[in-house]
Amino acid sequence: MAQGMLLGLLLASPMMAPALFSAGVGALFVMGGFQLRLADRRWERRAGLGDWVSHIRMAPRRLLPWGATATVALIAGRPTEALAILMAVLACEMLLYPLLAPAMGRLTRGGIMLLLLLMLPLWGADVAALRYASAYLVGVGGCVFWLRGPDGDGRALGWAIAGSCAAAVIAVFAPDVRALMLAGGTLCATLALAHLSVLRRRPVPWHPGGGASFRRLRWPLRLRPS
Repeated sequence: MAQGMLLGLLLASPMMAPALFSAGVGALFVMGGFQLRLADRRWERRAGLGDWVSHIRMAPRRLLPWGATATVALIAGRPTEALAILMAVLACEMLLYPLLAPAMGRLTRGGIMLLLLLMLPLWGADVAALRYASAYLVGVGGCVFWLRGPDGDGRALGWAIAGSCAAAVIAVFAPDVRALMLAGGTLCATLALAHLSVLRRRPVPWHPGGGASFRRLRWPLRLRPS
């Protein structure tokens, strides 16, 4: 749902906020990589070319939203952005993801965090295709990091929200590191949405007098004898 809402905002960005188009595309790549790794829950891949064949057979359906994104870039008068989107998504879907996903699956949470810290600065690259490809891989690594941790942990949700807010504040007051903060903030926001999707409350058994009424009765009601 979040990816669909972001795609809708991206459709309106050429008319309302053209300067945010590139940032919106980068955020869309992060969510796309996150969702792809979440849908592909295999930690051990097939041997040989079988893995590539099975992955490419499912690629056309996943490429449709990216085709729509490239079309929006063409409508906005940004043909270089459209070409960069197509080049990045084809490189990630057909080459980078099948190569790097098995290696990411063997890393610990600390190794994934180190890899993410190394990839985040690439989002400030001048080449748009490299910037979008790094955003896609950041999303894949963020999903592996999330899968390694506890599902629905309230503290992890709090850290993700705090990281996203801190990145937004730093990006406002420090324009020199805006690209890096944008990458980190988008990843933290994606992790927060992932935690919210599985957040559960511990069930409390019902007991007499334990209802969640707004006001208490002055005289308790008598229970009927069984």
